[in-house]
Amino acid sequence: MNAFGAFENGSLLSSYPAPARWDPFRRPLDSIQPWQFRLLAAVMLVVTSLSLAENLAVILVTFKFKQLRQPVNYIIVNLSVADFLVSLTGGTISFLTNLKGYFFMGYWACVLEGFAVTFFGIVALWSLALLAFERYILICHPLRNKRLRSKDAALGIVFVWSFSFIWTIPPTIGWSSYTTSKIGTTCELNWYSGAYADRAYIITFFTTCFIVPLFVILVSYGKLMQKLKKVSDAQDRLGTTRRPERQVTRMVVFMIIAFLICWMPYATFSLLVAAYPSIELDPCLAAIPAFFSKTATVYNPIIYVFMNKQFRQCLIQMFSCSAIGTAESNMNLTSERAVLSQDRRGSEMSPMAVHSTIPKRKTGDEHRSRQSLVL
Repeated sequence: MNAFGAFENGSLLSSYPAPARWDPFRRPLDSIQPWQFRLLAAVMLVVTSLSLAENLAVILVTFKFKQLRQPVNYIIVNLSVADFLVSLTGGTISFLTNLKGYFFMGYWACVLEGFAVTFFGIVALWSLALLAFERYILICHPLRNKRLRSKDAALGIVFVWSFSFIWTIPPTIGWSSYTTSKIGTTCELNWYSGAYADRAYIITFFTTCFIVPLFVILVSYGKLMQKLKKVSDAQDRLGTTRRPERQVTRMVVFMIIAFLICWMPYATFSLLVAAYPSIELDPCLAAIPAFFSKTATVYNPIIYVFMNKQFRQCLIQMFSCSAIGTAESNMNLTSERAVLSQDRRGSEMSPMAVHSTIPKRKTGDEHRSRQSLVL
């Protein structure tokens, strides 16, 4: 089905349980109360504002401070750029359309929003997978990879954007389509089509753009935690503390849980609708997973940036007017404490970075370097 011809033959409307004459581009859905649209608009205003502010701060602080311009941080900045663009396009449009109660901007704007949100969202998902894989390599195989080079990070980022574009452009040229959701105020992939070709695209899209990056994240962080546990067990035999290992484990588990909370409901809903296109769902209930997935743009900067002490100190210095001297002093201290991960391995998360040092200091260095995960 051609995306641009779908509206003309009525395919955009055929999957809705509401009366067939309801047009999501002309008036609100009768079964939704005005206060419900206003509530969704308020939620999107809060989420969009927080996301834009957080991700813009990450981008600015990285460009301002040279010590943050490390190859591994290129991936974090790429994640922030993708999240910023998701909020700028999808968040802003969703806020405006919910204020009206319907997609008053028209069909072409719907296609544009559906493509942009899907494209930038997949870039963000694959950036998370790339970041997890990078950490696995630097932590579990430090001797094979002395340093993450700028070229390696750039190639990874090019792959992420190219791969995401390949899988989000087909609905604009005829393989599936972008359409309004059941509530009529957001646009997304046409999960409701029962056509064989459309269902084939949905299954392929789901596999390559959700299952694969989720698998990379789970395997990478799983291997990382196994490595840290081995080091912790070795330290137990020497009578040293396991507190850093527990902190690292909690952080990794938090990263995975946050990912699943944001994206699993939307992925489950999408598969359910693709498998049973005729299923009857309440429009408000059907809208929740899509709105919930947009909160990932708020969580990502907190988890991957603000929980890192070096980034926090840079943010304090950038926004503080009265404590610049103190911030600079703390920055120097932080840089010295992070030398194992930043200078030797090019990453703020390199707990195994000292395997090639003097054997007598091996356990102590691993203990200190593992603390860099919780800075």
